[in-house]
Amino acid sequence: MIRNISVGIDIGTSTTRVVVGEFLKGEKNPKIIGIGESETKGVRHGYIIHIPDTVSSLKIAISMAEKSSGIKIRRAFVSIGGTTLRSEIGTGSAIISKADSEVTSLDVNKALEESEVNLSLGNKKIVYVSPISFRLDGKEVLGRPEGMHGNKLEIKAIFITSSTKHWEDLIETVTNAGVEPIDVIPSPLASSYISLSSRQKIVGAALIDIGAETVSMGVFENESLISLHTFSIGSADITNDIALGLKIPLEKAESFKLGDNDEEYSKKKLEEIVEARLTDIFELIENHLKKIKRNELLPAGVVFVGGGANSFGLEDLSKTVLRLPSKIGTTDFFGNTKTKLRDPSWYTAIGLVIYNKNIKGYVEGSLPNLFKDIKNSLKSMVKQLMP
Repeated sequence: MIRNISVGIDIGTSTTRVVVGEFLKGEKNPKIIGIGESETKGVRHGYIIHIPDTVSSLKIAISMAEKSSGIKIRRAFVSIGGTTLRSEIGTGSAIISKADSEVTSLDVNKALEESEVNLSLGNKKIVYVSPISFRLDGKEVLGRPEGMHGNKLEIKAIFITSSTKHWEDLIETVTNAGVEPIDVIPSPLASSYISLSSRQKIVGAALIDIGAETVSMGVFENESLISLHTFSIGSADITNDIALGLKIPLEKAESFKLGDNDEEYSKKKLEEIVEARLTDIFELIENHLKKIKRNELLPAGVVFVGGGANSFGLEDLSKTVLRLPSKIGTTDFFGNTKTKLRDPSWYTAIGLVIYNKNIKGYVEGSLPNLFKDIKNSLKSMVKQLMP
């Protein structure tokens, strides 16, 4: 009997996580049958700076996941982050090709291709693309345009881009660890599958992933991702500030950040230190929301995930600074089961496991190109190693 297995690999700046899930017949969500985690080495600000070290970290996490699941991991969905991960908006149009003026997927793809032409990519690579809105003969289309009739289709699409070098290094790292990447998914998009409901994505929400050295933000509206941005700041900055301010070791500073406070230290001073750095993060978020004209205009508010979401005082301060409903991400994915996977630092890896089930529409068309890119990238690496 063939088992329907899905694997997610999330290589974070501080921790590498691997999750193995099995889709059982009749079940809505996969059963998590194995997990693995290890300290990440060779990564800074989300970027791989020493591939052999990162491969070693990944192999440890993979080995743990294989042992706990009893599955040999050969293929996986992989997350991508880093400070160059961000979105660009493109617009394009296409004249309807069929004689009876019926819109087909061919017309949509032509409009998408044109919307990509005007992007300034440089050393960036498109890792995700999805339509935001359509207009047919100047009128807004609610839903998908295929099957409708008209003369000219216009499209507004979001393109998520990342450093080409980082993408190539990520592919090389996963491949060198003995795993074939099925697809590379932006981290905030992956975690949104586990931490945001369909209703939240429809009315408007911001998903904030606070990592060790980066903060990424995905903004959703009308069930579509409409903006993504990454900032060069993270929860490690809070830890460092506490260590300097209280003159304590980093290990103790980390526990203080999570709310474990010894009485011998000033609670007020600790709160001031954490609040100062969180305010810096929230101001960056507020400025970006202003830029895309969504500040104070997201009814579902802000949802925090990632390891830094556990910083004490985060929710209350966010409500004050951002003036939006704020909460730490939770999920009903596990029902009443008690598990460490409820921690929001695992949401990206779990989201990758269920990613394939959530692929909609035109994103599927990018998968053959991804396989082609991966093969070309691997061929290039082999050539460089040949004498």
